[in-house]
Amino acid sequence: MKNSINRLLDWLANYFAHRKGMLPIIGLVLILINGVLQFLPLNDVLLIETNLLLHIGLILAILGFLLAWSL
Repeated sequence: MKNSINRLLDWLANYFAHRKGMLPIIGLVLILINGVLQFLPLNDVLLIETNLLLHIGLILAILGFLLAWSL
């Protein structure tokens, strides 16, 4: 189990080392999508009521900036 997690972390580190801005961009896109969805006339949609895309996008953007800074 530890070996597979180590391989996964090594692969992710190598993958994001060449694509440092990808996670912040994905996070910002999710935040923008959340902003657009707020103005659509959709009622009782859990995705809009909880601002799930906003929270996921914010977490991805922060982690992306931290990873880009450390790599």
